[in-house]
Amino acid sequence: MEEIILTHENYINRELSFMEFNQRVLEEARDLSNPLFERLKFASIVTSNLEEFYMIRYGSLSDQIAAGLKKTDPSGLTPKEQTRAIDDRTRKLLADLYKTFNEELIPAARSVQFRILHREELKPEQLSYLNQLYEDSIFPVLTPMVIDSSRPFPLIMNNTLNIALHLLDSEGRAFLGTVQVPSVLDRFYRIPGGKARQFILLEDIIKLHLSNLFDAYQIQDLVCYKVTRNADLEYDEDDAQDLLMVIKETLKQRKWGRVLKLEVEHTISDDLLNMLIDRFEIEMSNVFRLDGPLDLTFLSKIANLPGHEGLKFESIQSMPVPEITLAQDIFKAIAKQDILIHHPYESFDSVIQLVRTSAKDPNVLAIKMTLYRVSGNSPIVEALAEAAENGKQVTVLVELKARFDEENNINWALRLEKAGCHVIYGIVGLKTHCKALLIIRRENNKIQRYVHLGTGNYNDVTARLYTDIGLLTIRQELGEDISNMFNRLSGQTLIKTLNKVSMAPDYMRERFSELIRNEARHARQGKKARIIAKMNSLVDKEIIQELYKASRDGVEIDLIVRGICCLRPNVKGLSENIRVRSLVGRFLEHSRIFYFYDNGKDNYYISSADWMERNLNKRIELLIPVEDKKCKEKLRELLSITMSDTAKSRILLSDGTYRRVEPKGQPFNSQEAFIELSRKRFEKFKKKLNKEGVQDEDQSM
Repeated sequence: MEEIILTHENYINRELSFMEFNQRVLEEARDLSNPLFERLKFASIVTSNLEEFYMIRYGSLSDQIAAGLKKTDPSGLTPKEQTRAIDDRTRKLLADLYKTFNEELIPAARSVQFRILHREELKPEQLSYLNQLYEDSIFPVLTPMVIDSSRPFPLIMNNTLNIALHLLDSEGRAFLGTVQVPSVLDRFYRIPGGKARQFILLEDIIKLHLSNLFDAYQIQDLVCYKVTRNADLEYDEDDAQDLLMVIKETLKQRKWGRVLKLEVEHTISDDLLNMLIDRFEIEMSNVFRLDGPLDLTFLSKIANLPGHEGLKFESIQSMPVPEITLAQDIFKAIAKQDILIHHPYESFDSVIQLVRTSAKDPNVLAIKMTLYRVSGNSPIVEALAEAAENGKQVTVLVELKARFDEENNINWALRLEKAGCHVIYGIVGLKTHCKALLIIRRENNKIQRYVHLGTGNYNDVTARLYTDIGLLTIRQELGEDISNMFNRLSGQTLIKTLNKVSMAPDYMRERFSELIRNEARHARQGKKARIIAKMNSLVDKEIIQELYKASRDGVEIDLIVRGICCLRPNVKGLSENIRVRSLVGRFLEHSRIFYFYDNGKDNYYISSADWMERNLNKRIELLIPVEDKKCKEKLRELLSITMSDTAKSRILLSDGTYRRVEPKGQPFNSQEAFIELSRKRFEKFKKKLNKEGVQDEDQSM
């Protein structure tokens, strides 16, 4: 059959695909079926997503432009063409976001007696209260600055909120003034009085008093502004004698990277805007006038205020994992059967319990673990430290290069080293992104390996917000594979063969290609052929090409891709058998699950990797087969329920846009279904255990 060549026309631009994902998040802020405070959170997420995107992805494109690179990406766009397209799409996204904020979210908040007041709405007694608050708590922290020949323009920190002023002195000369809105203070304050809960933003309190702060000048104009800087850090690992110190120093660069985006209030005068453009050496195409408060991430803090439970999702209780919780011995429970855990519907506490129990168990000899992103007060880290203090051999790979978690991970690495753990920082040139825990235990004078492998981080906070899969097992071949992996990470041991696991960057790409081609071969033979793949992002050109070939051979392919998807589905003669859906809902879909029919064998895998070049070529990742019959059935049910969602799913169209799934009857929300399913499963298991316990007692009598 004719070879498929990946052309510009059948590859969706990665950056614009991300912008479409952020548009889907914005749709959740507009969705009236979501409680009001949850809609505020989604609006906040749109803002934070966009900021990180500009700092990293846009920053990388900016570096390419500065270096004079004009090479096109797989979609046929040069770096300059991509930044222009991103700026245009960002302008539309921000316009939609602030229209949603002003015309939907603010009126909805007022209807439930929750108001953010503007300065002109304040009553005399409220002004008096704010004057006192300003004098006591805000004024001492402020640093007003006027730029002149003796006072140069200060370093405006990345993503900080500031107020710019157009000032005239007594002789009519124009000056630029600036004052940072202190990030160490709360962004909003409650104002007493009235039936409604009333708040005012910190910047508006400061604006009320700027005439006193700059009393030697006449204020012509004042507005808030914010800059986003290039934070795409680079460091040379090959020449780094101490990676810890190199990353510490490199982190400082984020403060003064080149300005990529300037956001200002839409009321800004041309004179003041030109002053800022001149100071930041930025083009007009990178200036965004916003009709409302800058940096809407504060909305998530409002949404997390105590009370207002009727304006939030009903809180869920992550169900205990019955096989573990109802067992007297966690090691016996895992030895009895493989256990598949579905977070956040089933609790992450079982993983924490395993590490804590291992730290205290006298028969546990060693613990090995990878840490990519952990919480700020991690019980996992504390348990590992306790294990080392108890004399166990503890080896922890802490990935210092986990973006925006570098500083947190450095602190944890030092804490673990102090406790006596052997801390390693991975392999030069590669990020260690896999999620693996290995426990070595002495049982009956033999060594037993207990293994936990997951799709998500060992983070007790995100485990309540992200959907992920974890597998607990004592399967000998998996245990040997994970031992070999840790030996490679700690000692650069060459791995010639692995029993069951596929590892990136060594062999995972080839394994995925084999699995896809195997289905294509079955299809050409007239047999049933089926692929279902769930992941965060699909970008890799070679994998996309393999999927196009398989589709043309007749393989039925369903892809569940939450975020970026560069594959173009439903193109005649190319991808007619490929369907792509994205699910954006209450929980962030984070699990990576892969299913291949394989002529009726029903092969299931879980992985830490997306189908992206960085995962397959530049990271340590794992692809793990799930072989236990009950665990496979659980994954089959998970994929079936997810693909049945008609409440939060969107279908990717061949033009790169998405449309909502049209429900037939009552919309079906898969995430809500999983909440109920986990509850029923726990109760069923509990009843079964109680019944078996009664039978055992009867037999013993």
